[in-house]
Amino acid sequence: MSTRAEQKLLTRRSLMDSALAQLSSDRGFGSLSLREVAREAGIAPTSFYRHFADLDELGLVLVDEGGVALRQLMRQARKRIARDGSAISTSVETFMEYLGDNANLFRLMLRERTGGSKPFRTAIKAEIDHFVAELADDLRRLAEEQRKPLSDARLVAEAMVTLVFNQGADALDATPKEREELKIKLKTELRMILIGSQRLAKHEATR
Repeated sequence: MSTRAEQKLLTRRSLMDSALAQLSSDRGFGSLSLREVAREAGIAPTSFYRHFADLDELGLVLVDEGGVALRQLMRQARKRIARDGSAISTSVETFMEYLGDNANLFRLMLRERTGGSKPFRTAIKAEIDHFVAELADDLRRLAEEQRKPLSDARLVAEAMVTLVFNQGADALDATPKEREELKIKLKTELRMILIGSQRLAKHEATR
């Protein structure tokens, strides 16, 4: 790769990091301006357009990055689950690690999934759907291995992901003690969903 191409990638990354750094519990992506993102990245506003068509395009790239990072981390969690055996506990711990390392990426996905921009909503929904589909596959596989059928793995996955996102919102700005309490609560709630689906499957099998 040429030096010029490398520099372009570095500047593009700097713009993305600049936008992320300005997000907080009080400030969403929609309130950012192109000028301040460029200034924080150390480039002229006019140079921004060499890397992104507009701020929305930059935001959509960040959404994709956030979704990919989460899926990759959860794939690593599968290896830990295979070794340690506790699917729910390992998944929750892995998700909290993701929040710690990618807090503002998660803020972006969390806030913009119900925001005013349809492209953002569509992109975030697609990322969540990918995650739900992979989780549903995992649940089906574990159900077969443990011989504990589920009533509907897809619905279970959707319920779990919704719950995790909601609890993740609370965990973002929580103290370490509050985050530990949230972990315990989340693990219990996820087990309740899983056991409920297993019992419903038994009930359906005897009808």
